Amino acid sequence: MRFVTSAILKQISAIYWLPLALLGSLATPLAHATQGHPTPPAARTFDFVALGDMPYTLPADYGRFEKLIGAINQQRPTFSVHVGDIKSGSTLCTEEMYRKVLTEFQTFEQPLVYTPGDNEWTDCGRPKAGNYDPEERLAVVRKMFFPDHNSFGKAKLALTSQALTPAFAAYVENNRWTTGNVAFATVHLVGSNNNFVPNDAKGQNREFYERQKANLAWLDAVFAEAAAQHRLGVVLFTQADMFNPAKDARDADGFTEIVAALSRLTVAFGRPVLLVNGDSHRFILDKPLLNPASRKQVLQNFTRLQVPGEADVQAVRITVDPSQPALFSVQELVVPGN
Repeated sequence: MRFVTSAILKQISAIYWLPLALLGSLATPLAHATQGHPTPPAARTFDFVALGDMPYTLPADYGRFEKLIGAINQQRPTFSVHVGDIKSGSTLCTEEMYRKVLTEFQTFEQPLVYTPGDNEWTDCGRPKAGNYDPEERLAVVRKMFFPDHNSFGKAKLALTSQALTPAFAAYVENNRWTTGNVAFATVHLVGSNNNFVPNDAKGQNREFYERQKANLAWLDAVFAEAAAQHRLGVVLFTQADMFNPAKDARDADGFTEIVAALSRLTVAFGRPVLLVNGDSHRFILDKPLLNPASRKQVLQNFTRLQVPGEADVQAVRITVDPSQPALFSVQELVVPGN
């Protein structure tokens, strides 16, 4: 696995934009192999914003979160995606807290899509979080945040949910959509080792195995549709940082099958794949998957973007430009003082 250091980030020209009006003048391209696929003449350039792990320290972070939402609204992206953790793991997992964040979500002018984080449910069994049953909290999150097949925000984006498949009716949080001939999808993968308990002797992993089955089927479906419809690329959004051995990736069983599936599907698809995650609270842009055909090389058409969060209430803007071989470029959207 390969990780981006500060020096490498400088080499790939990740740029902080303090004056928000200047955002969009420069970008960091995500290099990859396109394998000679032609660009459809009708394809268009557009932007979307990714953010996560916020508001974290409550109630202090609500004001900073609202400032960031205001900055995003000024940029008018096609849509935004929140990759989970709408509070810290030590904040009470109450419906009141959930409703407050729901209210904040509805202040986005453009569509906002959301995928849950571990702090919303798996960590709710902690004493400081209220000693809740995590699966009961997950049921509450699903009911409150996914009442229909539309995004949040004042402008709505129609979503296709995995719940439309009878075998996976519970998984209302796994959604996909298409913009500019690019496939987008959320996949419910969370920190705390994806709710997997090593050496489980009490049968606690039932939820994990059921969701694992759903997630693997969902990835297959997303890539099958993308291949059948000749999509220019695939963008996936998850909460978990699956590539940090000092964090969630240290207990590999929580992510082993998912990472293997990502590698297999990316190779078969052959076009750009961008995975956006949160969880570790630091901006990272890297290529963590190795090429199965040559383990000394990275898988060039797979790029991982990790968004900032927690103490850094900032976001990342991604431009999709079908006229460019790289397809995706990335900029940090930095609000001064946040």
